[in-house]
Amino acid sequence: MVANKIPDAECKMVTLKIDRRTVEVKQGTTILEAAKSIGLRIPTLCYLKGINEIGACRVCVVELKGSAKLVTACNTVVQEGMEVLTSSPRVRHARRVTVELMLTEHNCNCPTCARNGNCRLQTLANALGVRNVRLGNVLTGQRKEESSPSIVRDPQKCILCYRCVSLCDKVQTLGIWRIGGTGARTSIEPPFGRSLAQTDCAYCGQCVTHCPVGALTEKSDRDRVWEALSDPETVTIVQVAPAVRAAWGETLGMPRETATLKRLVATLRHLGFDYVLDTCFAADLTIMEEGTELLQRLSGENVKGDQRFPMFTSCCPGWIRFLKGQYPELVGNLSSAKSPQQMFGAIAKTYYSQVMGIPAEKICVVSIMPCTAKKYEANLDTMRSAGFGQDVDIVITTRELCAMIREEGVLPERLEEEEFDSILGDSTGAAVIFGATGGVMEAALRSAYYLVTGKNADPDAFKAVRGPDGWKEASFELPGRTLKCAVVHGLGNARRLIEALKDGTHQYDFVEVMACPGGCAGGGGQPICSDDNDVSPARTQNLYALDAAAPLRFSHENPSIKTLYQDFLGRPGSELAHKLLHTDQKEWKMNEGSVKASETKRAPALAVSAV
Repeated sequence: MVANKIPDAECKMVTLKIDRRTVEVKQGTTILEAAKSIGLRIPTLCYLKGINEIGACRVCVVELKGSAKLVTACNTVVQEGMEVLTSSPRVRHARRVTVELMLTEHNCNCPTCARNGNCRLQTLANALGVRNVRLGNVLTGQRKEESSPSIVRDPQKCILCYRCVSLCDKVQTLGIWRIGGTGARTSIEPPFGRSLAQTDCAYCGQCVTHCPVGALTEKSDRDRVWEALSDPETVTIVQVAPAVRAAWGETLGMPRETATLKRLVATLRHLGFDYVLDTCFAADLTIMEEGTELLQRLSGENVKGDQRFPMFTSCCPGWIRFLKGQYPELVGNLSSAKSPQQMFGAIAKTYYSQVMGIPAEKICVVSIMPCTAKKYEANLDTMRSAGFGQDVDIVITTRELCAMIREEGVLPERLEEEEFDSILGDSTGAAVIFGATGGVMEAALRSAYYLVTGKNADPDAFKAVRGPDGWKEASFELPGRTLKCAVVHGLGNARRLIEALKDGTHQYDFVEVMACPGGCAGGGGQPICSDDNDVSPARTQNLYALDAAAPLRFSHENPSIKTLYQDFLGRPGSELAHKLLHTDQKEWKMNEGSVKASETKRAPALAVSAV
């Protein structure tokens, strides 16, 4: 029954019956989509539309009249006159047995699992009435793999759905995961017996957000944060990334109008943080430094480092790791500016320490980020320019923040709203949209135009770089020059753009890249949606709404930024600014013997096609 889908242009209509209801859909539609069109829900586990449609889990089986075998609804195409039963006794029994067999090889210690309460297997077992595992429980001998600073792999929870394999291969084009072994010894793991830290993994965390169980999780740093909060000698400074404000209430069941940024500030103070500050301040700072660097490259002025074009933005550590592992010859195209997270840490342990009279050695900077790769970035040896250990001490994801809120028993919706602490608490709408794909580009262009002309453009003059398309391009007029720009999100799109640059079919001056589809709004550390709906567009719209409502929408108008340069840094691109806010992108290299995508991409594709 499985067939290739037919292009829409050639589609005819097909009439069939699903649970005795007559349905008319386009030829080439799967049973799963046909059932969804009339409001019928067929359960799935491994299915990811357009990415993983291999019927590996067999949870979506349905019965066809006249067929001796059950078929998978996710990849069986409808046919004229077909009669489908989606919940017959035979189907329900088959699904229940399938889930029960999965549980025989799954670590079912649910209370200790990071995905407890938001696990698709757990939800499915409950919905199907699976109350015991009659065949016992036999777990693989493999233990947790924690070599990466960002991601933990637990083979004993893996259900072999192949989602991570397909997503990393087809969307991110890194092929980090492969299918090894056969039969009962089958496992999903990095190739050639490598640890995750020995591969070119970007640590983007997309495999984590798409894993239906707890086989892949972020490396938790919550205990380290609790320890810092309980130490009377430690001064905790927490920064909140732009995209976090658009998603933090989802896991807690709070509507967006209640889960405000100011209520998040109040919640963080309730948890015990001494100072609550906004990463958006550092995003504005990034725009000043990165925008200045772009204009210096365009003018041909002598700047530290390379002056090659296009200049790539450097805010996303997953993207930087991808570039250094896959295209090291293009590292010189990266902006030397650090990410907002790292700029914040350096300023907190120098300028903020001096202004507030806090010994820098007592400061613990905690970042709340929508990204798992930020954990990796904070641990780099090149990210300790303030001279007091790592500039950012601990990074937790949005998910970890929500877990801490629940652990503390806080009810944020009952707290009164509070403001950020002063000095590093001011920010602009330009900084807020850093969390959306295209936001860094748009914010940079707003200030670049001012730095060239001495006047502001309309804040929305550069909105052509907005939108969900994986690869967007636009041209903007600066006095004396047309600036050709591109925005890509998702590493597969980044690879396509780079290949186009290398073969000469495209040329740009300025390129923004975000590793995660949807940008930081869809980051690997954001709340996981149980129904696989893409909520990053809604989060993105929330960020643009915050930008539109902001009293200041240009980074160069941030009064705290002006004060910082006047009292401490001097000017954008100064010697002190370069020491604290920039880095030599060539100083650190990928791990020795890391596995290239060219060596690993074939294995997942062959394995999946054979299922």
